[in-house]
Amino acid sequence: MPSSLSRSARSYGLTLLCCAAVGLAHAAPVAAVHDAAQAQRQPMLDTMRDLVGIESGSKDLEGLRQLAALVAKRLKALDGKVEIITPADITRLADTPEQVGPMVHAEFQGTGSKKIMLIAHMDTVYQKGMLKDQPFRIEGERAYGLGIADDKQGVAAIIHTVALLRDLGFKEYGSLTVLINGDEEISSPGARNTITRLGADQDAVFSFEGGGKDGNLRLATSGIGAAYLTVTGKTSHAGARPEGGVNALYELAHQVLQMNDLSQPAQGLKLNWTLAQAGTVRNVIPGRATAQADARSLKVADFDALEAAMRERIQKKLLPEAKVDLRFEVRRPPLEATEASRRVATHGAAIYEELGLPMKVLDVATGGGTDAAFAGVKARGAVVEGMGLSGFGAHSNAAEYVQIDTIVPRLYLAARMIMDISRDQVPLK
Repeated sequence: MPSSLSRSARSYGLTLLCCAAVGLAHAAPVAAVHDAAQAQRQPMLDTMRDLVGIESGSKDLEGLRQLAALVAKRLKALDGKVEIITPADITRLADTPEQVGPMVHAEFQGTGSKKIMLIAHMDTVYQKGMLKDQPFRIEGERAYGLGIADDKQGVAAIIHTVALLRDLGFKEYGSLTVLINGDEEISSPGARNTITRLGADQDAVFSFEGGGKDGNLRLATSGIGAAYLTVTGKTSHAGARPEGGVNALYELAHQVLQMNDLSQPAQGLKLNWTLAQAGTVRNVIPGRATAQADARSLKVADFDALEAAMRERIQKKLLPEAKVDLRFEVRRPPLEATEASRRVATHGAAIYEELGLPMKVLDVATGGGTDAAFAGVKARGAVVEGMGLSGFGAHSNAAEYVQIDTIVPRLYLAARMIMDISRDQVPLK
């Protein structure tokens, strides 16, 4: 290790002792770590430019493979043991394509005992050809680009957090696991089981979705479910012989209306029917009708109870001859806040105070789900979401951007969290 890196590592240790003496909340930034984060600012901008330059919609396998190769190359250059995984254990959802995008899995072995995992995703919601309308560019303190906020900044942040630690010569973790998947925007059908398996044995999992406009850390996210209702009736001439048919539209309307009291908003459980279709032409009694509902929950068990209640309701039919089928999917489980997660996130907020920056820790779900929830299903340690840069414009035709001035603070935060957990300076239990 070069002498400058040795000096940086010693500087970190000495400063950390001083921090412990005066109290973390009032400490100054650890100079060696902050300087290393500053040194990664321009390289991270360059990496975001390179990532944005490769279109990678969730069903664009060619683009995802190209991007996975680039990410794998960067992680190998940082001395990681890297593999590109083609998902085989796929959970088939209603919209799952035949093939899903690859995962990049990297392992960095250290000298300590703590296991820490960093996750992000490289796929986007955009169609191929849209990059020309949102190319990478910098205007003031904003970096723009297709998919830059969700979630190519997260991929870049992980790469440069690992680079920062390497520059400091820090390897006091037991293992540092990186997983970048290519199917998050379609509910991670190929990556979910891998995320859960790897996440189960970690002391901490950090997910690098963007921190929104305010940079808050999130410990809870909504679970996302979907219900698919199919009614099979019998067609007949609507004018000459309507009584000969079994009107699937009538039965569908009955089924939807009798489920209108299953939501429990006060408990965070929501069921809303959003799509419906019936019939083929005006003068034929419809023999088939379908509807879809969006479901949200704050607790894993609530989805099970909701599905059971729906299956009980569909037995009560308006038209006895109609056939009613229900399919219920848990597209993404909820992430529930734990005491371990609260302790780790609180420590992160104190680290941010060293930089004179405010940070809230949100332990009640306020929005949609993320891959952090799959990590949390069997987790024994903390799971923290929102480690990425601040930004705006994801999933829209508006110009998507990230705030450049959050690069250094976010890299500093991620590195310090890893270092402090590795050195048993965060109360995990």
